[in-house]
Amino acid sequence: MSVMKKRFAAGLLALACAASGSAWAAGLQSLEAFVKSVKSGRADFTQTVTAPPKDGEPSRVKTSTGSFAFQRPGRFRFDYQKPFVQSIVADGETLYVFDADLNQVTERKQAQALGATPAALIASAPDLKALQSGYVLEDAPDRDGLQWVKATPRDKEGQLQGVQIGFQGDALAALEILDSFGQRSVLKFGHVEVNPALPATTFQFKPPAGADVIRQ
Repeated sequence: MSVMKKRFAAGLLALACAASGSAWAAGLQSLEAFVKSVKSGRADFTQTVTAPPKDGEPSRVKTSTGSFAFQRPGRFRFDYQKPFVQSIVADGETLYVFDADLNQVTERKQAQALGATPAALIASAPDLKALQSGYVLEDAPDRDGLQWVKATPRDKEGQLQGVQIGFQGDALAALEILDSFGQRSVLKFGHVEVNPALPATTFQFKPPAGADVIRQ
């Protein structure tokens, strides 16, 4: 897999066992409240990606940091700042991935590129019913001071095995993502702002002068 594809997968992959009972009901309730009431958001994030052991070698762990913003329906932005500079921007129609090291931009039709991804979970769905068309949603046990929802993609041929979404009240706090290659990504959000007034330019992207542009 190319460096670009690895980073794209990491940026977008960028929701315990199923349970019933009132003690674990807060996860789905928090998700439903989040989808209904949170129309935009802004936060910092730390992402830790753990690759599965290979050829007897120990697991490889990589950590990156950056900022994140979204606005329903279907607009979001991940700006990775360390250890590499990369932007993933969705304007509602097109998904742009800019790799500063390569000075390269990849453009994809947003509807085709996202599908059942964590980014779609956060930014696209208008209600819980819409989420359930792409995921099996279940309450998961509270842990780390958060309420959790387990989301299993209905598409078994996709890039994701499963996602868990962690909430602190109605605020998004964490994403834990397991992809089809056994790679685990954990995003923890800080300095979360709920329903900020985001300028339209937040989700606009223009390729830098001289960048290679690949349209897919």
